[in-house]
Amino acid sequence: MYPSQGPLYYSYPNSQDAYIYSFPYQEMDYYHSTLDGRQFGGQQPPSAPPGQELEPGPPTSPPPSIVPQQTQQVGAFAVDPGSMIRCLHRFTYVWLRGREQFWFYPTFIGRHSVSGFRWTGRRWLRFGISLRQIQSFTCV
Repeated sequence: MYPSQGPLYYSYPNSQDAYIYSFPYQEMDYYHSTLDGRQFGGQQPPSAPPGQELEPGPPTSPPPSIVPQQTQQVGAFAVDPGSMIRCLHRFTYVWLRGREQFWFYPTFIGRHSVSGFRWTGRRWLRFGISLRQIQSFTCV
């Protein structure tokens, strides 16, 4: 059971890679922060070959300054991961259920969630969210 305010661990399906979701959103070294040998059977967390990253980093520039028009996705209970795959590694504007909206740069799309980087207005921060919370999105 997870503590109510502590970090949550999420593992990619069929992989030993893991990262930490921590709310409120904060910048952190997601891969090495609090992982220890217990999550990996007494071994060190997997590492990438020299010269390669485990996952792409944030964009090197801010998102577009113009907010796109919202497209309505009527009657959908959750966003289909297949519909979001075209937005992978592209600036994506996201509208959540409950009126929150922001620029997002997805780097991983799973069956039930998406992760990447969220623009705070000044910088990109690591971010992950359930596809059920997304009302609509558009990528540029």
